[in-house]
Amino acid sequence: MKIKGTLEEHFEEMGDQHVSGSEDTPLRKDAFVLTDEEKITRIQENIREVMLTLGLDLDDDSLKGTPNRVAKMFVNEIFGGLHPDRKPTSSTFDNKYKYAEMLVEKNITLYSTCEHHLLPIVGKAHVAYISNGTVVGLSKMNRIVDYYAKRPQVQERLNIQIVRELQKVLGTEDVACVIDAKHLCVNSRGIRDVDSSTVTAEYGGKFKEESVRREFLDYLNLDTNF
Repeated sequence: MKIKGTLEEHFEEMGDQHVSGSEDTPLRKDAFVLTDEEKITRIQENIREVMLTLGLDLDDDSLKGTPNRVAKMFVNEIFGGLHPDRKPTSSTFDNKYKYAEMLVEKNITLYSTCEHHLLPIVGKAHVAYISNGTVVGLSKMNRIVDYYAKRPQVQERLNIQIVRELQKVLGTEDVACVIDAKHLCVNSRGIRDVDSSTVTAEYGGKFKEESVRREFLDYLNLDTNF
Protein backbone atom coordinates (compact mmCIF):
# COMPACT_ATOMS: atom_id res chain seq x y z
CA MET A 1 0.00 0.00 0.00
CA LYS A 2 1.42 3.35 -1.02
CA ILE A 3 1.50 5.88 1.80
CA LYS A 4 0.26 9.34 0.85
CA GLY A 5 0.81 12.46 2.90
CA THR A 6 2.60 12.55 6.24
CA LEU A 7 3.07 9.52 8.48
CA GLU A 8 0.68 11.09 10.98
CA GLU A 9 -2.00 11.44 8.30
CA HIS A 10 -1.47 7.82 7.28
CA PHE A 11 -1.95 6.52 10.84
CA GLU A 12 -5.00 8.76 11.32
CA GLU A 13 -6.56 7.36 8.13
CA MET A 14 -5.83 3.79 9.23
CA GLY A 15 -7.66 4.43 12.50
CA ASP A 16 -10.66 5.95 10.76
CA GLN A 17 -10.83 2.91 8.46
CA HIS A 18 -11.21 0.67 11.51
CA VAL A 19 -8.39 -1.59 10.37
CA SER A 20 -7.37 -4.52 12.58
CA GLY A 21 -4.49 -6.79 11.70
CA SER A 22 -5.41 -9.87 13.74
CA GLU A 23 -8.22 -11.52 15.66
CA ASP A 24 -5.78 -11.75 18.58
CA THR A 25 -4.98 -8.68 20.63
CA PRO A 26 -1.49 -7.57 19.53
CA LEU A 27 0.78 -8.14 22.53
CA ARG A 28 4.55 -8.20 22.83
CA LYS A 29 6.21 -11.39 24.05
CA ASP A 30 7.37 -9.58 27.19
CA ALA A 31 3.91 -8.16 27.94
CA PHE A 32 3.76 -9.72 31.42
CA VAL A 33 7.38 -9.48 32.56
CA LEU A 34 6.56 -6.46 34.71
CA THR A 35 4.28 -6.90 37.71
CA ASP A 36 1.08 -4.87 37.91
CA GLU A 37 2.70 -2.67 40.57
CA GLU A 38 5.70 -2.00 38.31
CA LYS A 39 3.41 -1.16 35.41
CA ILE A 40 1.42 1.26 37.57
CA THR A 41 4.62 3.03 38.66
CA ARG A 42 5.88 3.36 35.08
CA ILE A 43 2.52 4.49 33.66
CA GLN A 44 2.11 6.99 36.47
CA GLU A 45 5.41 8.62 35.52
CA ASN A 46 4.42 8.80 31.87
CA ILE A 47 0.96 10.23 32.58
CA ARG A 48 2.57 12.84 34.80
CA GLU A 49 4.89 13.80 31.94
CA VAL A 50 1.94 14.09 29.52
CA MET A 51 0.05 16.34 31.91
CA LEU A 52 3.09 18.52 32.51
CA THR A 53 3.65 18.80 28.77
CA LEU A 54 0.06 20.00 28.41
CA GLY A 55 0.87 22.73 30.89
CA LEU A 56 -1.14 21.45 33.84
CA ASP A 57 -0.18 22.33 37.40
CA LEU A 58 0.27 19.04 39.22
CA ASP A 59 0.69 20.82 42.54
CA ASP A 60 -3.02 21.61 42.39
CA ASP A 61 -5.01 19.52 44.88
CA SER A 62 -7.42 18.36 42.17
CA LEU A 63 -4.67 17.18 39.80
CA LYS A 64 -1.85 15.88 41.98
CA GLY A 65 -3.36 12.41 42.35
CA THR A 66 -4.44 12.05 38.72
CA PRO A 67 -1.34 10.25 37.35
CA ASN A 68 -1.65 7.53 40.01
CA ARG A 69 -5.42 7.21 39.54
CA VAL A 70 -5.06 6.88 35.76
CA ALA A 71 -2.25 4.33 36.06
CA LYS A 72 -4.25 2.13 38.44
CA MET A 73 -7.33 2.45 36.23
CA PHE A 74 -5.35 1.38 33.15
CA VAL A 75 -3.80 -1.69 34.79
CA ASN A 76 -6.59 -2.86 37.10
CA GLU A 77 -9.74 -1.78 35.29
CA ILE A 78 -10.13 -0.66 31.68
CA PHE A 79 -7.18 -2.73 30.40
CA GLY A 80 -7.45 -5.48 33.00
CA GLY A 81 -8.56 -7.93 30.33
CA LEU A 82 -5.08 -8.00 28.82
CA HIS A 83 -3.76 -10.29 31.56
CA PRO A 84 -4.57 -13.98 31.04
CA ASP A 85 -4.71 -14.54 34.81
CA ARG A 86 -7.91 -12.46 34.83
CA LYS A 87 -9.73 -14.64 32.32
CA PRO A 88 -12.94 -15.85 34.01
CA THR A 89 -13.23 -19.54 34.78
CA SER A 90 -16.23 -20.96 32.99
CA SER A 91 -17.79 -23.95 34.69
CA THR A 92 -19.94 -26.01 32.36
CA PHE A 93 -22.73 -28.46 33.15
CA ASP A 94 -24.40 -31.36 31.43
CA ASN A 95 -27.60 -30.33 29.68
CA LYS A 96 -29.64 -32.80 31.75
CA TYR A 97 -32.96 -31.17 30.92
CA LYS A 98 -32.24 -31.71 27.21
CA TYR A 99 -32.94 -28.11 26.22
CA ALA A 100 -32.16 -28.19 22.50
CA GLU A 101 -33.22 -24.70 21.42
CA MET A 102 -31.29 -21.49 21.19
CA LEU A 103 -30.24 -19.70 24.38
CA VAL A 104 -29.85 -15.94 24.05
CA GLU A 105 -28.28 -13.56 26.57
CA LYS A 106 -29.12 -10.09 25.30
CA ASN A 107 -28.33 -6.53 26.35
CA ILE A 108 -25.02 -7.33 28.07
CA THR A 109 -23.58 -3.95 29.01
CA LEU A 110 -20.22 -3.43 27.34
CA TYR A 111 -17.47 -0.92 28.13
CA SER A 112 -14.33 -1.10 26.04
CA THR A 113 -11.62 1.20 24.65
CA CYS A 114 -10.88 2.03 21.03
CA GLU A 115 -7.29 1.03 20.34
CA HIS A 116 -6.82 3.82 17.78
CA HIS A 117 -7.55 6.79 20.06
CA LEU A 118 -7.89 5.19 23.53
CA LEU A 119 -11.41 6.58 23.86
CA PRO A 120 -14.40 4.64 25.26
CA ILE A 121 -16.61 2.22 23.38
CA VAL A 122 -19.98 1.85 25.10
CA GLY A 123 -22.76 -0.46 24.04
CA LYS A 124 -24.55 -3.79 24.28
CA ALA A 125 -23.52 -7.31 23.35
CA HIS A 126 -26.04 -10.02 22.49
CA VAL A 127 -24.75 -13.59 22.72
CA ALA A 128 -26.40 -16.88 21.78
CA TYR A 129 -25.54 -20.56 21.56
CA ILE A 130 -27.18 -23.88 20.82
CA SER A 131 -26.12 -26.59 23.26
CA ASN A 132 -24.68 -29.85 21.99
CA GLY A 133 -24.91 -31.36 25.48
CA THR A 134 -23.12 -28.71 27.55
CA VAL A 135 -24.39 -25.47 29.09
CA VAL A 136 -22.63 -22.63 30.85
CA GLY A 137 -23.84 -20.37 33.68
CA LEU A 138 -25.49 -17.22 32.38
CA SER A 139 -23.24 -14.87 34.34
CA LYS A 140 -20.18 -16.49 32.73
CA MET A 141 -21.32 -15.16 29.37
CA ASN A 142 -21.38 -11.64 30.81
CA ARG A 143 -17.94 -12.17 32.34
CA ILE A 144 -16.45 -13.36 29.06
CA VAL A 145 -17.81 -10.26 27.30
CA ASP A 146 -16.40 -8.05 30.06
CA TYR A 147 -12.98 -9.76 30.01
CA TYR A 148 -12.39 -9.30 26.29
CA ALA A 149 -13.85 -5.79 26.34
CA LYS A 150 -11.33 -4.66 28.98
CA ARG A 151 -8.47 -4.12 26.57
CA PRO A 152 -7.68 -1.81 23.65
CA GLN A 153 -10.10 -3.10 21.04
CA VAL A 154 -11.51 -3.04 17.56
CA GLN A 155 -15.18 -3.97 17.67
CA GLU A 156 -14.90 -6.65 14.98
CA ARG A 157 -12.11 -8.36 16.93
CA LEU A 158 -14.13 -8.21 20.13
CA ASN A 159 -16.98 -10.07 18.39
CA ILE A 160 -14.61 -12.78 17.24
CA GLN A 161 -12.87 -13.18 20.60
CA ILE A 162 -16.16 -13.57 22.47
CA VAL A 163 -17.44 -16.19 20.01
CA ARG A 164 -14.14 -18.12 19.93
CA GLU A 165 -13.98 -18.27 23.73
CA LEU A 166 -17.55 -19.52 24.09
CA GLN A 167 -17.02 -22.08 21.34
CA LYS A 168 -14.02 -23.38 23.28
CA VAL A 169 -15.90 -23.42 26.61
CA LEU A 170 -19.04 -25.08 25.22
CA GLY A 171 -17.38 -27.44 22.77
CA THR A 172 -19.59 -26.32 19.91
CA GLU A 173 -19.31 -24.09 16.85
CA ASP A 174 -22.93 -22.95 17.31
CA VAL A 175 -22.26 -19.57 18.94
CA ALA A 176 -23.14 -16.04 17.80
CA CYS A 177 -22.52 -12.51 19.03
CA VAL A 178 -23.91 -9.16 17.88
CA ILE A 179 -22.55 -5.91 19.29
CA ASP A 180 -24.15 -2.46 18.98
CA ALA A 181 -21.90 0.24 20.41
CA LYS A 182 -21.06 3.91 20.33
CA HIS A 183 -17.43 4.90 19.75
CA LEU A 184 -16.44 8.15 21.39
CA CYS A 185 -13.65 8.54 18.84
CA VAL A 186 -16.53 9.17 16.40
CA ASN A 187 -19.04 10.75 18.80
CA SER A 188 -16.76 13.20 20.65
CA ARG A 189 -13.96 13.99 18.18
CA GLY A 190 -13.39 14.05 14.43
CA ILE A 191 -16.79 14.05 12.75
CA ARG A 192 -18.52 14.35 16.17
CA ASP A 193 -21.57 12.37 15.11
CA VAL A 194 -23.30 11.86 18.45
CA ASP A 195 -26.16 9.71 17.11
CA SER A 196 -24.35 7.00 15.16
CA SER A 197 -23.50 3.56 16.52
CA THR A 198 -21.61 0.62 15.08
CA VAL A 199 -23.16 -2.84 14.71
CA THR A 200 -20.97 -5.91 14.14
CA ALA A 201 -21.66 -9.64 14.24
CA GLU A 202 -19.88 -12.98 14.32
CA TYR A 203 -21.76 -16.18 13.51
CA GLY A 204 -20.48 -19.71 14.00
CA GLY A 205 -21.82 -23.14 13.07
CA LYS A 206 -25.60 -23.29 12.65
CA PHE A 207 -25.86 -19.50 13.01
CA LYS A 208 -24.47 -19.20 9.48
CA GLU A 209 -27.77 -20.67 8.29
CA GLU A 210 -30.22 -17.90 7.37
CA SER A 211 -33.18 -19.35 9.30
CA VAL A 212 -31.18 -19.78 12.54
CA ARG A 213 -29.61 -16.36 12.21
CA ARG A 214 -33.04 -14.82 11.64
CA GLU A 215 -34.41 -16.53 14.75
CA PHE A 216 -31.54 -15.06 16.79
CA LEU A 217 -32.10 -11.57 15.41
CA ASP A 218 -35.84 -11.85 16.05
CA TYR A 219 -35.12 -12.58 19.72
CA LEU A 220 -33.14 -9.35 19.88
CA ASN A 221 -36.20 -7.41 18.76
CA LEU A 222 -38.40 -8.74 21.57
CA ASP A 223 -39.47 -6.08 24.06
CA THR A 224 -37.85 -7.17 27.33
CA ASN A 225 -38.08 -3.90 29.24
CA PHE A 226 -39.50 -5.25 32.48
